[in-house]
Amino acid sequence: MMPRPVILPSNRPAERFYLGGARISAFRGESGSAPREPEDWIGSTTNVNGESEVGLTRLPDGRLLRDAVEADPVGWLGEEHVRRWEADTRLLVKLLDAGQRLPVHAHPHDDFAASHLGRAHGKAEAWYILQGGTVHVGLRRDVGSAELADLVERQDVDALLALLHAVDVVPGDVVWVPPGELHAIGEGVLLLELQQPEDLSILLEWQGFAIDGPALGHLGLGFEVALAAVNRGVRTPHEVRTLVGAAPASGSVFPSDADRYFRLERMPVDGEAVIDQGFSIAVVASGALTVGSDALGAGSTLVVPHAAGALRVTGVGEVLVARPPTP
Repeated sequence: MMPRPVILPSNRPAERFYLGGARISAFRGESGSAPREPEDWIGSTTNVNGESEVGLTRLPDGRLLRDAVEADPVGWLGEEHVRRWEADTRLLVKLLDAGQRLPVHAHPHDDFAASHLGRAHGKAEAWYILQGGTVHVGLRRDVGSAELADLVERQDVDALLALLHAVDVVPGDVVWVPPGELHAIGEGVLLLELQQPEDLSILLEWQGFAIDGPALGHLGLGFEVALAAVNRGVRTPHEVRTLVGAAPASGSVFPSDADRYFRLERMPVDGEAVIDQGFSIAVVASGALTVGSDALGAGSTLVVPHAAGALRVTGVGEVLVARPPTP
């Protein structure tokens, strides 16, 4: 029997260091959430940093998705993907609800993560905006290493935030955050995030957040080393417009620079459409759709194995299809 897509319930790590979760519940049509469950890790083979299983998706049959993929990588990921990357899905997808503004932070790139942390990936990420607000991304001027270290040590939050471009976003906008780029998500924003499958953050601020920033904000490396992974170069207004903008009405939505890390397709449906074969995470963004044989409403999420083949989608609405990079 051909493998089927798997409908996924929420997978929300508890007691994250920032507030949020109510918008995820509303989007999914669920009843309430704890105050610190701002992330839903969808189709995750990645654990929360420092935890053994927290963050991992568990399938209805009780298996961890990670273990299922490792047991049948070709069935889940396809021969070409496995030939290049073995059983590494190369993808983590999240719903994220900023119940408060997130701290100014950055994520390391592949080389830094490999050499300093022994990790297979850094953490590039990109966002599809579901509910709008303000995002902060990219430096408004060059910043020296000594100045940045001083702002972090003194926890001069106002000065740190003022270094970044503030950009208003609306539903259907996308934001590309390359590795090393300083950024923060404003309160009230709900987004779908695609990222490399790691949980690695360098925190430049932590006041007002439920985390021991001096101990945990530098990934165990010390801030002198960790801040070397941060891009300190200016982003001109033109460059910011290449990072933040409106998604096309259909097709691939992220800038081409993101394609080496992950891909997101926006698929409006008015009658019938097809999700091409390949491992993917599908999110019904709006409407009422039948995906394969499953009738789904807005907020529904599925993990789709390669072996499921192409999927027919019918109804009226929109589905977002997240994929790893092309092998």
